[in-house]
Amino acid sequence: MAAAVSVCGFEVMAQEGMGFRNEAFTQSYNDDADSLGRDTTDVMFSFKQYFRMMRHKEQGKIGTMFAGSTIFIGGQQIYNKDYWKLPIIYGGLATTTALGAKYIKTDDKKDLGRGLLIGAGALYWGTLMDGVVCFDTGTEHSPGRATLYSLLVPGLGQIYNREYWKLPIYYTGLMVSTSLLIENSANYKRFKRIHNELTKENSTYTNNVWTESSTLYLRNMYRRYRDYSLIALVGVYVLQVIDANVFSYMLDFDIGDEIAVDVSPAVISPDTAFAFSGPTGNALGMSIGIRF
Repeated sequence: MAAAVSVCGFEVMAQEGMGFRNEAFTQSYNDDADSLGRDTTDVMFSFKQYFRMMRHKEQGKIGTMFAGSTIFIGGQQIYNKDYWKLPIIYGGLATTTALGAKYIKTDDKKDLGRGLLIGAGALYWGTLMDGVVCFDTGTEHSPGRATLYSLLVPGLGQIYNREYWKLPIYYTGLMVSTSLLIENSANYKRFKRIHNELTKENSTYTNNVWTESSTLYLRNMYRRYRDYSLIALVGVYVLQVIDANVFSYMLDFDIGDEIAVDVSPAVISPDTAFAFSGPTGNALGMSIGIRF
């Protein structure tokens, strides 16, 4: 079945069952697990649903389980029935956090305490990543998993979507913005220190290169550049998360082999509302036919 529409000499023909899926025009975007039919934004996160999922009373979204497990650590492992991982998680977090908080207060073991606290953060991150990897979404490709991959590791969502060519773009943006952030932050602290020394009451500090006004100007300039660099870094990070989410949905967008475009000259009769009459009463135009 085909339909044709001609406007200003442009003709578009649509054929049912060719190319694009009919489901694309009738798809419901409400979560199947939500029996009330509420909009996605209404059920973005629900503690009731989260705890029902932990008790295996309901099968919900990977995003719901991830969001809840950022607070209730180990919830993903309980939902995935990986109970043997819980002693490792709780024991590791308790040990590294307690020892890190203890040693960081001492002068001789401050570096050890800092390392233990970093280890606790890494274990917390690994717990979330493990929950995302082991979550059974019931589909071959999950947009939720792609989004969380990029949230936890920049670029991992693009790898999951098999869009490897995007990695140099995002990593270049992240590295450049990070480098600028470090450099501008260091210069801001430098000129802030010099300006404070020059303006300190009864200060004996002298500098033959920088004056009070010049250091004030440079301090404010590098502070502004530091803020811009931070905004750029966050922007690139958020952009790659959004990119992973959007293009993971487009992987299922099917275009058939029978899509066709036909371009040909056409004569527009003067009885057409959009016709411009020439010397012979007709006008030349172009007909574009699209079959899908």
